[in-house]
Amino acid sequence: MLRADVTDAIRQAALAELIDTGYARMSMDAVARRAGVGKAAIYRRWGSKEPLVLEILTRLADEAVPLPDTGRLRDDVKGFVRHASALRADPRTMRVLTDLTAEATRNPRLAAAMQTSAEQPRRAAGARLLHRAVDRGELPADLDTELAVDCLVALAYLRPRTPWQAAEPVDDDVTPLVEVILAALAACRRR
Repeated sequence: MLRADVTDAIRQAALAELIDTGYARMSMDAVARRAGVGKAAIYRRWGSKEPLVLEILTRLADEAVPLPDTGRLRDDVKGFVRHASALRADPRTMRVLTDLTAEATRNPRLAAAMQTSAEQPRRAAGARLLHRAVDRGELPADLDTELAVDCLVALAYLRPRTPWQAAEPVDDDVTPLVEVILAALAACRRR
């Protein structure tokens, strides 16, 4: 039986190591030292660095996708955007995501796992948010859901930012971006 406290300590140490050194330089020796465990404890749980990092990424993504349900599309989109702004404002999160995105260009398994653990949950949450708005009559019944989800997620989460820019402040007034998203959603109709 694997001890949960040891597993959690390893996860926390691996996340800290990932933040400090990046995926390519992260070593299981360094993770073991940070966690205060032997390498065997890590390898009993994960066969290599990749599944450990993928599990961390999946857990972070599970916590990172809120699904506001205020009963109004405008307020739901506002909550979605605020969450994305908070995520982008966290330098640790951005460092990990930037590093893993770069690594994913060289590692197809990591790229696929990032799509599964980060992109798909955001898209699923966005689709549920949009379906509720269609059900309430706030969006047209002929909504092109795929295109609408593309607009919602891209505008909320993927706003361009260069690594040398300061962390983006979490802006309480996200109204301008919300208005752009609402206009884009209204235009997303099946032809």
